[in-house]
Amino acid sequence: MGKTLYDKVWEAHEVRKLRNGQSQLFIDLHLLHEVTSPQAFGMLKDLGLKVRYPHRTFATVDHIVPTHDRTEPFQDPLAQNMLEALRRNTKEHGITFFDLGSGNQGIVHVIGPQLGLTQPGMTIACGDSHTSTHGAFGAVAFGIGTSQVRDVLATQSLAAKKLKVRRINVDGKLSPGVYAKDVILHIIRTLGVKGGLGYAYEYGGSTVEAMDMESRMTLCNMSIEGGARIGYVNPDETTFAYLEGRPYSPKGPEWEEAKKRWLSFRSDPDATYDDVVSFRAEEIAPTVTWGINPGQAIPVDGRIPLLEELPEEERAVAEEALAYMGFRPGQPIKGVPIQVAFIGSCTNARLTDLREVARYLKGHKVKKGVRALVVPGSEWVAKKAEEEGIAEVFREAGFEWRNPGCSMCLAMNPDRLEGDELAASSSNRNYKGRMGSPRGRTVLMSPVMVAAAAVTGEIADAREVFGIGR
Repeated sequence: MGKTLYDKVWEAHEVRKLRNGQSQLFIDLHLLHEVTSPQAFGMLKDLGLKVRYPHRTFATVDHIVPTHDRTEPFQDPLAQNMLEALRRNTKEHGITFFDLGSGNQGIVHVIGPQLGLTQPGMTIACGDSHTSTHGAFGAVAFGIGTSQVRDVLATQSLAAKKLKVRRINVDGKLSPGVYAKDVILHIIRTLGVKGGLGYAYEYGGSTVEAMDMESRMTLCNMSIEGGARIGYVNPDETTFAYLEGRPYSPKGPEWEEAKKRWLSFRSDPDATYDDVVSFRAEEIAPTVTWGINPGQAIPVDGRIPLLEELPEEERAVAEEALAYMGFRPGQPIKGVPIQVAFIGSCTNARLTDLREVARYLKGHKVKKGVRALVVPGSEWVAKKAEEEGIAEVFREAGFEWRNPGCSMCLAMNPDRLEGDELAASSSNRNYKGRMGSPRGRTVLMSPVMVAAAAVTGEIADAREVFGIGR
């Protein structure tokens, strides 16, 4: 009987089975940021322990760092203290830290792949739920809590329960103006925000195989929003082309050996799955959210559902969402005014995202009264965007070009919504108050759709605004 990639990676990293049914799992790569690590380092100190394998741990600062003015000390003393704590802890334990101005600072799930730290067949852990992003490379990657961060620092392993595996096939060719963000929002609205509980999602099919690596990262990034702790894509030549030459990728003779090893982790053709779900790419349209979770989504030319059209168990949260968002059942989503446009986050702040937006944004202007921000995912992305003239396209259009960080996605920094502002956002969560204001509202969409909203001042179909596909 064939095995899935998930099975193979798990078996290769299982140290032993524990009495409670969990496994002690060895972790190849541990990523740190400033929010969930201070307490973990404090616990280590209390226990008199050192970091077991510091060369397997890498850190950066992203959640709390200001994106407008990074002059130190920061205006927020707590943010400054968290940064200094990470500097102190990484230095004390011999951990590589990608600090501000290093050239490699950025959102933790952007810099891992960018540097070649993320590789197929790895187990990867980070104190952040969107660690599933790294599964795009054929890794088993997941978010962990602060006490688990402590465990990995101390032992390079953690206790984990094996998941079931659901294969999600997407076949066919995406229509012009439809992106990976639309695919994953479509999957989540179909399977539900709890549909993946207890599962790892394996993405495949001709559509996924045709995606570049950064599109695959978008898919895997939002697996957690569909209830799955892990999302992954089997490694292939696209994976290898992305990784070749990266700073931490294997070099010389080791490169060819690494590719052979990585391919061995691919799911077998006769692998058995606990569930299989299939989608047709041609049926996926530019998709936007209308509510307070990523599953409350519709095509941009659709209407907000009537309560009676929804399953009975979803009606209460739908009513809550309508009241919070200020929308009506049956209302078209297109044409709803926005006040903020945000392009950024670990979902969509990579170089290909910015290139694609600049391709259509050039020659357009942000609508008067709209506050528009673009926040590159890393210092490397920002540098490349400057060199390619992408940053200037955004500035000319009226976007604020910011420094790298998580920014408005979760607003643990000065980038926040005010009052009940509505943001068109390329981020991953539209929960109540997610972007910093208790009344702030978020509509998730692809970066190109955010650009269309920015120039029209309302939720719009980017295909119409920019003439995509004509």
